[in-house]
Amino acid sequence: MAGALWQAAAALGARRHRHQIRKDGETPYYSHCVRVAMTVAVVFGCDDEVALAAALLHDTIEDTATDYDDVAEACGVEVADVVATLTKNMALPEHVREPEYHGRLERGPWRARLVKLADQYDNLTDTATLPAARRESHLKKTLVRCEEAVAITARDTEPAIVRGRAKLIELIGLMHG
Repeated sequence: MAGALWQAAAALGARRHRHQIRKDGETPYYSHCVRVAMTVAVVFGCDDEVALAAALLHDTIEDTATDYDDVAEACGVEVADVVATLTKNMALPEHVREPEYHGRLERGPWRARLVKLADQYDNLTDTATLPAARRESHLKKTLVRCEEAVAITARDTEPAIVRGRAKLIELIGLMHG
């Protein structure tokens, strides 16, 4: 059964993101979601099936026509709850949206914070694929978001989060250097 959950998540995510492209203008967007799941598994050393499924779907509600019920139907309420926690409320103005989002992450399931760390890890490594003219400004914004993710997880003791936070801090140091 373990394989069935990530397979259902991968299929749903690939279908829903199928026409989206990354900021480099070439890479299919869903490759980011797969890389986030791979970061959770390989870099952070977590094989939790709910975390992996949520990583594969982490942007699905926010960036596609998919809603909570779609995710819950395909992958269960536990995965849908994590994905919903990772979904920003775009109806709110940014100065309200970001603090609300951070608070929800802090109070939400640990798996959401783990996926957030992996998401920022991938976004930071992905800056290298951007055209040089856009790379510097994107790097600055991404570093700020990475530091926010580290701060949100500062009190977490879940081993996967501790490993993930350490890996992201290490990568931030490399990018600053």
